[in-house]
Amino acid sequence: MKLRLATLVLGTLALAACGGTEDASTGAEVDTVEMTADEALAPVDEAPVADPMANTAPAPAAGADTGPAEQTEEEQIQQAGDDAAATAEAALDAMAEDGEPQN
Repeated sequence: MKLRLATLVLGTLALAACGGTEDASTGAEVDTVEMTADEALAPVDEAPVADPMANTAPAPAAGADTGPAEQTEEEQIQQAGDDAAATAEAALDAMAEDGEPQN
């Protein structure tokens, strides 16, 4: 029993003598972590440059069909209403052909 206790004590002392006091958090100290943040916050000497093409519409491709002239919002609403009425009329006609009563 004394032999086991002596071996345990000697083993513990040997491990304690070999170990260092540094731990993983030593590598992540403030001076190394915040260096990049300091560089990012450094003043900028260059002025921003305006992009002349930023707010312009792209030109249509050569030979591309530009399509019909653009409709106003009122014309689009009127067209949508006409399309809906035509669809409803076609549905009523289809129901009449099937022999179902109309409301």
